[in-house]
Amino acid sequence: MIGLLIFLVVVIATVAVIIINCYNDLVKFRNRYKNAYAQIDVQLQRRYDLIPNLVETAKGYMKHERETLEAVIAARNSAVNASSRAVQNPGDPQAMQQLGNAEAALTGALSRLMVLSEAYPELKADRAMTQVMEELSSTENRIAFARQAFNDAVTLYNTKSESFPSNLIASGFNFTSAELLQEATPEMKTAPRVSF
Repeated sequence: MIGLLIFLVVVIATVAVIIINCYNDLVKFRNRYKNAYAQIDVQLQRRYDLIPNLVETAKGYMKHERETLEAVIAARNSAVNASSRAVQNPGDPQAMQQLGNAEAALTGALSRLMVLSEAYPELKADRAMTQVMEELSSTENRIAFARQAFNDAVTLYNTKSESFPSNLIASGFNFTSAELLQEATPEMKTAPRVSF
């Protein structure tokens, strides 16, 4: 009788330890991907802060390209809003999709601005423009690295939450799958090319 009681206590303690470890691992991996998204947000904010400087510098030379400059600012503002929503719930499929689409639109608008700037040699030679473009290019690389780290952290979390026995804990404690930050278009896979 005492042997059976000891066996039951050991089994219950083992199950409790497994449940606690699975739960703690899920929390740890969820916090990792949220932290990884915070790093993306820092770089996106840096990018968003550089764009008005780029537009202001270009505005002096590109007086006849008002539509393009306004499109860049509109795309930037849309991306800032999408990023704000994504910060509230990193990994949310809808928020990640909206951010990916907004970033694709911003990248497209910046690319059009870069193409148009080719027609303005004085703009290409402008020191402020060159400096902003170098900063922007560097930021694009940082965003790519941060996106990769975020996607790696999301993959680890999703793998843990879908693996047995963690999947039982995940479903019981409302640990939902997180969404990767996908590149919406092939253009997002490469940083905008800057050539002066």
